[in-house]
Amino acid sequence: MKTMFLATSGLVLLAACALAAPATKVEPMCPVSGHACDPKASATFEGGKVCFCCEKCIKAFEADSAKFAAKARQQLVGSGQFTQKGCPLSGGPVKAGTQLAVGGVEVGFCCNNCKGKVAAAGADDQVQMVFGSGKGFALAQ
Repeated sequence: MKTMFLATSGLVLLAACALAAPATKVEPMCPVSGHACDPKASATFEGGKVCFCCEKCIKAFEADSAKFAAKARQQLVGSGQFTQKGCPLSGGPVKAGTQLAVGGVEVGFCCNNCKGKVAAAGADDQVQMVFGSGKGFALAQ
């Protein structure tokens, strides 16, 4: 009985660690232009470091960060600076078996209804739905 409990606990922990991790190695893309990032061009956003392709994009981001926030958070999650703490739609606990790759990042949901809403959307809308509010993600400790 004790062995079964430990095995089950290990599986739950393994599933939780897999949440909000890059589905594959994701190269960071500039949240403003969509071009490849220059590691020397970065700005701080919500406690993390977001990369950009150039200084012009940093200035555009700083002038209106709300416009680019979803893609900036996507980059922060994809780079491991942010981790998933709950469902990005409801904020509730993530349920096993509800994972979906969004912008190269594996994301979990509280239920199949939330997962289905995101799965039915186009790629850009998925990123906005999942990372737009910041709900469900926090700076990694």
